[in-house]
Amino acid sequence: MLGLPDTITTCLFDLDGVLTDTASVHRAAWKKTFDAYLKAKDGNDFQEFTDKDYNDFVDGKPRQDGVRDFLESRDIHLPDGDPDDPAEAATVWGLGNRKNEQVQHAIEHDGVTVYDGSRRYLQAAQEAGLRRFVVSSSANTEKVLEVTGLATYIEGRVDGVTLTQQHLKGKPAPDSFLAGARLAGVSPSQAVVFEDATSGVAAGRAGHFGYVVGVDRVDHAKDLMDHGADIVVRDLADLLAPRKSNDGNA
Repeated sequence: MLGLPDTITTCLFDLDGVLTDTASVHRAAWKKTFDAYLKAKDGNDFQEFTDKDYNDFVDGKPRQDGVRDFLESRDIHLPDGDPDDPAEAATVWGLGNRKNEQVQHAIEHDGVTVYDGSRRYLQAAQEAGLRRFVVSSSANTEKVLEVTGLATYIEGRVDGVTLTQQHLKGKPAPDSFLAGARLAGVSPSQAVVFEDATSGVAAGRAGHFGYVVGVDRVDHAKDLMDHGADIVVRDLADLLAPRKSNDGNA
């Protein structure tokens, strides 16, 4: 059904990069945040934040984990600080809050692009009777779903707010997806994980989900397969078409 094994009853969708193009918004906000911090710290000779840094250390993770992991890759260790730290604070929370302010500004002023193939897949999943939930590390998930109109297709969500409230580990730990399965009232074996980040694909595999779909928006299909994807597609609409091959790519 819809390119999935017959045993699957429930879809667990990541948001950024899978349903919406907010991944590019997040990437730009992270770059602006980290480059400003690094330039203030090291001067004009600073080593800028790259797309590889985003993919390796930040993508798909809770905001504070992304800050810590990237800074540690540069041998920088900041105090955690507090959740209400101002954006200019040189703390993990401060940098995270600075990035979040930029994301919220972009969402409010520029809107959010929905991938057409993802909207069509959600509609087809709804018509087919598959359950539909969003599992995202973003604390802005509710706002994005409302702004884009995707909320009408989604039955429930596990997001950055949920992770904080329930003290769940972020991706690549499987905790958030397991929480999504519990919310749907199904076993992991009955659910499929849709992810564009290697950390999310790894989380789906670690949680022993019935199927893991990697969504390749940035030409890293091999990395997605290496981290545990059962199949990699360019767009969710590819799953609505006849399967072209059985080698892990549609």
